[in-house]
Amino acid sequence: MKISMRIRVARQRARLSQEALAARLGVTRGAVANWECSVGALPASSRLERLAQVTGVCFEWLATGRGPVAFLAEVEDVPAVDAELVHDPDERRLLMAYRLGGKQTRRLLLNLVEAQFPTTSGKRSA
Repeated sequence: MKISMRIRVARQRARLSQEALAARLGVTRGAVANWECSVGALPASSRLERLAQVTGVCFEWLATGRGPVAFLAEVEDVPAVDAELVHDPDERRLLMAYRLGGKQTRRLLLNLVEAQFPTTSGKRSA
């Protein structure tokens, strides 16, 4: 995941708009938008450190993509490697329901979701 996406994920996890994040960092909304653009400029490391503090993510993850997304005290039961790939709250709820469900519940959820999409071979996996 590129740093631009990690900045966007951090901002969204903190439930901040670009404008709100910009205000907290003392920059323009355009600067935040530029950081979140895959071909945009990158913030200075001191600004990136402040961004991590404001959004509650680990600086190492924000700067490099390594390590946990959030501080250990804030991590839920979802491993950081999975959590960083799930940004949508509904998707996270569905994933949590699948993980917490037993074998029968998992099969039911899979069948329900797969029934919504046409298959190319006419068969569904079990």
